[in-house]
Amino acid sequence: MIEVFSGSEILAQAVNYNLREAGIVTFVRDEYESGRLAGFGTSDAAVSILVDKRDVIEAKLIVEKFLSNKQ
Repeated sequence: MIEVFSGSEILAQAVNYNLREAGIVTFVRDEYESGRLAGFGTSDAAVSILVDKRDVIEAKLIVEKFLSNKQ
């Protein structure tokens, strides 16, 4: 799995939605939530979206398009 996005939980949810709508299988790694459950938190924006290496190019294009439209 290759990371195509890292940021806030809210943006990660939107990116994840867009990738899934395009038929790309995603894995969400939430370091903040994992740390909280384990008893040590972090204040960083620590949510990452990972995709299979076969989908990296298409996924990065979708993420770039989403982020450029967001601004």
